[in-house]
Amino acid sequence: MKKILPFVAIMLFTFCSHKHPNTKHFEYLKLAGYAQGTTYHITYENSVNQNLGKQVDSILKAFDLSLSEYIPNSIISRINANDPTAKTDTLFNTIFQKSKIVHDNTGGAFDITVGPLVDAWGFGPKGHKFPRKGQIDTLLQYVGMEKVKIVNNKVIKKFPQINIDVNAIAQGFSVDVVCHYFDSLGIKNYIVEIGGELRAKGKNAKDNNWRVGIDSPIDGNSHPGEDIQKILHITDKAMATSGNYRKYYEENGVKYAHHIDPHTGYPAKQTILSITLISNECAMSDGFATGCIVVGLKKTKEFLKKHPEFDAYIIYSDNKGQFCEFMTEGVKKMITNN
Repeated sequence: MKKILPFVAIMLFTFCSHKHPNTKHFEYLKLAGYAQGTTYHITYENSVNQNLGKQVDSILKAFDLSLSEYIPNSIISRINANDPTAKTDTLFNTIFQKSKIVHDNTGGAFDITVGPLVDAWGFGPKGHKFPRKGQIDTLLQYVGMEKVKIVNNKVIKKFPQINIDVNAIAQGFSVDVVCHYFDSLGIKNYIVEIGGELRAKGKNAKDNNWRVGIDSPIDGNSHPGEDIQKILHITDKAMATSGNYRKYYEENGVKYAHHIDPHTGYPAKQTILSITLISNECAMSDGFATGCIVVGLKKTKEFLKKHPEFDAYIIYSDNKGQFCEFMTEGVKKMITNN
């Protein structure tokens, strides 16, 4: 979905678990596979006495058939192609509603109609390219969530050229969907990670909070887990990271990152290199992390003061180009040195 290649434009979170030393607890199982153009890793306490690999794959396949632009017959692809028979489903309706919440709370910095601009700058399915002269101004008229709505499971667009792109929130939402399935089975302890976005519940096999790592945002750091910036211990929280150090290209000596400002039509030029947001929902952490990259450090700090339900760890560059960090009090309590 959001990651065309595995772990593009995000930080990988690593985790570990083992068999529980107390025999009254169930064994912990691990699942791994590929979905949405990336990988997933899941560890859960097997209180249901069942390997859930097939069920997880089925959930993620259904998710793609609704929301993946890389599948021609998916619901979102058919809507973008103006197929008159295309109807939304529960997944599409839910992510649309969540996207509207993020859009309204970021002053429009997060916008799922930014798809044509993403493609124009070469960050869509068609790959690298550079926009033609005047192309951005033309495309801006088709951007804006106020120009699209859902009525009776039908998407109504102001212009047929409007293209919906949920990639900046879909990965996190897919994590939530899998977690809701685990919750429905009564599983009390698990961690679900898809493409770097994750959600953890309960404890790991050693009866500790789950241990996760945040990569250092160094240009060219293409091997997740190789250069860790911080290690956190989390439980009963969701976590998503957005950054500009993996998915970018240079044109005539200028670096263009994949976060597009819906107001200007150009890649956002802010000092935030990466931001990790922690909340109760991975979709919300995912979407707001993208919005924060676009609005920049000052407005992000203002947002965090107004929304204590989010904790954040931010890496940014100062006016000398040096790495600096900002973190909320909640994150400080999660940091571990081992």
